[in-house]
Amino acid sequence: MTLAAAHADSGDTAWLLAATALVLLMTPGLALFYGGMVRAKSVLNMLMMSFVSIALVTVVWLAAGYSLAFTGDLGGGLLGGLGDAGMAGLTPDSVHGTVPTLLFATFQLTFAIITAALISGAVADRTRFGAWLVLVPVWTLLVYVPVTHWVWGPGGWIGAKLGALDFAGGLPVEITSGASGLALCLVLGPRLGFKKDAMRPHSLPMVMLGAGLLWFGWFGFNAGSALGANGLAAAAFLNTLAAGCTGLLGWLLVEQRRGHPTTLGAASGAVAGLVAITPSCGTVSLLGALVVGLAAGVVCSYAVGWKFKLDYDDSLDVVGVHLVGGVIGTLLIGLFADKAMTGGSEGLLYGGGLALLGRQLVAVLAVAGYAFAVTYGLGKLLDRTMGLRASEEEERTGLDLTVHAETAYDHGVLGHGAPVAPVRKAESPA
Repeated sequence: MTLAAAHADSGDTAWLLAATALVLLMTPGLALFYGGMVRAKSVLNMLMMSFVSIALVTVVWLAAGYSLAFTGDLGGGLLGGLGDAGMAGLTPDSVHGTVPTLLFATFQLTFAIITAALISGAVADRTRFGAWLVLVPVWTLLVYVPVTHWVWGPGGWIGAKLGALDFAGGLPVEITSGASGLALCLVLGPRLGFKKDAMRPHSLPMVMLGAGLLWFGWFGFNAGSALGANGLAAAAFLNTLAAGCTGLLGWLLVEQRRGHPTTLGAASGAVAGLVAITPSCGTVSLLGALVVGLAAGVVCSYAVGWKFKLDYDDSLDVVGVHLVGGVIGTLLIGLFADKAMTGGSEGLLYGGGLALLGRQLVAVLAVAGYAFAVTYGLGKLLDRTMGLRASEEEERTGLDLTVHAETAYDHGVLGHGAPVAPVRKAESPA
């Protein structure tokens, strides 16, 4: 159980309330980002996969997820207990550090929500919506909750025992979603027409709007993880801005060398930089943040093309951006960790030796391997029991119409409706 303290700090509480709202906004932002990237026939389905994740994850988090992640430890740093299941025993006076425990639980809930929603980008255009409704809550309890306890929970084996660093979620958010997305890609197989048909984003303005909302919300994601209105939050805020900028520029640099800097590349580069700085925003200096963002922008711009060489259909580049970006940001802590930020640990380039880098590598391999294995098994189970992949007819027609009985646009206006008879010219008089 979480014990009550004297009182919460009003400034810290006010900031975390705002940060929580910012992180929740990231999921609608992600819905727009992903929705613009798919073809017009499945945009509503893409939006729904994100929005329904808000409801599904909230229910399981309040019922058991929060308690299993953050209440005590059942042994070995593997999982918490059920003392706060159903939020039992938590009152407005319960305090976690300097903020109300109920607020801390809600802040962490918003992380769990967007992590589940992120996976949808890897399996866009071909996943049964009914199966998604089952996958999200089960995956949250089996994958996200244990990994969160490992990294941030009391006695967690990665954070408390191993001593690996993750300020705002490179391991439980970015790497779990990316590795899980890869697993489901392999279970589902590629979309019809993969590597043959053009599958271009149907609305780049929607993509840019979604990316902007994600960037805005990311300040709550990273700076809010300081759990206080303080200098560490300010440093994380600035590092987040800086890495997003260098990620954008790094991606565009690669595209410029190829001939055409694109709006999709700018949005993807910014997100790649933000992904990579998530675990390191509270552990590296401003210079480190600039390097982390740049590295992610450049490397991820190449990584999104690996799916064509390795033949896995990661529809919206969850693997190339979130898995690869999360790995980059988590490992670079081992190089750029600054004692002025961490209060003790130092990276290799600051004289700390290889020890921290080794711990970061162990954490990355453990989390990625666990998330991939459990998700692959869960995906196979769902596919054999209720069917995970939409039918060929549903996929060809589009999931918006076949699943939701709706369309996002008047296709006649877009030029896809029935042909209009030409106006006959007036006959000239004889």
